[in-house]
Amino acid sequence: MNMSKLHSAVNEYNQVGVSSGVEQASPHRLIQMLMDGAIEKVAMAKGFMERNEISQKGGHISWAISIIEGLRASLDKNAGGEIADNLDDLYDYMIRRLVRSNSENNPDLLDEVVSLLRSIKDAWDEIPTVANIK
Repeated sequence: MNMSKLHSAVNEYNQVGVSSGVEQASPHRLIQMLMDGAIEKVAMAKGFMERNEISQKGGHISWAISIIEGLRASLDKNAGGEIADNLDDLYDYMIRRLVRSNSENNPDLLDEVVSLLRSIKDAWDEIPTVANIK
C-alpha cells in the first residue's frame, strides 16, 4: 500500500466528519473507515435523491466519488498485482456509475455502488481474521 496515497485518502476521509481514531488507526483500519464513509455518503445521496433535494444529492455523490478516488489512489499496483488492478477497474466503474446516477437521478445505480462497496468491505473486514492482524 502506498503510504503517501493513503495519507491523501485519509485527508479525504477526515472530510467525512470522523476524525477520532484516524491518527491511531492502522492502514487496514483506515481503508475500512474510508469504505464506511463512501457507503454512508452514497446512502445519504439516495435519501436526498428520493426527496428531490438535488443540491445535497449532488454534493454527497461528489463526496463519495472523492472518497472512492482516494481508495483508488491508495492502491499499490506493484505489490497488489492483479488484485490491485481489478480493484482499480472496479473503483473506476463505481465512479462512472455514481456520475451516471447523478445525471439520470437513478437510485438503482446508487444501490449497485453500495452493493459493490459492501462486497469489497466484507472481504477487507475478513483480512484481520485470515492474516491474524489486530
